[in-house]
Amino acid sequence: MSGSLELGEPVPRDRIGRNLTHGMLDLLGKAIVTGHYQDRPFPTEAEIARAHGVSRSVTREAVKMLTAKGLVSARPRQGTVVEPSASWNLFDTDVLRWLLERKFSVDLLRQFNQLRFAIEPEAAALAAEFHDAASLQQIEHGLAQMASAEHGFADTLEADIAFHVAILRASKNPFYAQFEAVVATALHTSIGFTNRIKGHTANVPDHAAVLTAIKARDPFQARLAMQKIVGDVLQLIRANC
Repeated sequence: MSGSLELGEPVPRDRIGRNLTHGMLDLLGKAIVTGHYQDRPFPTEAEIARAHGVSRSVTREAVKMLTAKGLVSARPRQGTVVEPSASWNLFDTDVLRWLLERKFSVDLLRQFNQLRFAIEPEAAALAAEFHDAASLQQIEHGLAQMASAEHGFADTLEADIAFHVAILRASKNPFYAQFEAVVATALHTSIGFTNRIKGHTANVPDHAAVLTAIKARDPFQARLAMQKIVGDVLQLIRANC
């Protein structure tokens, strides 16, 4: 048994959303990541169901999902317990989103962009070697949307993300492509953070330089151009930590 635990006011069903299981997953996941259960036991399925007015089956499925993400585990005679953060799956987009939504997550942004620096320049180099006409068109479209966003005709974040995701796909390497969802999730926070610091959106000419090198099938220049983009982001973050 988990013992007594204050779970707060019941969450209205319209806040949980249509999909009650994913609503409970989001609610509990955020609570774990923000340290709500750091000094208290994780509640039983019955306690969660009673506190939020949902069925035991909804709660059970949400806890199963948390287990799959490495956030909790079931232990004999202890019930469900929260795992240390070292056990969490940081490549799970929900976990990454919850972490990035925490206050004071600048360190995580820095660490994420360090990972980008290791991945995206090499993806750009591979894209220069192996892109086809369709994947090149997607990169061109992303850049065009970024240019349109500067004039208010497109969404700044979505255009920037589309450009970077298109390059991962153009690498034609399935391992790089697997980072698509992670990059897209984290860039939502990272781009917003750096844009607020700079006071303007992404540097379109710098991104155009990546496209130019990819079109020229020049892996060396594509790598350098992407290193400049991600390196500039890292410098901004380090300067404002």
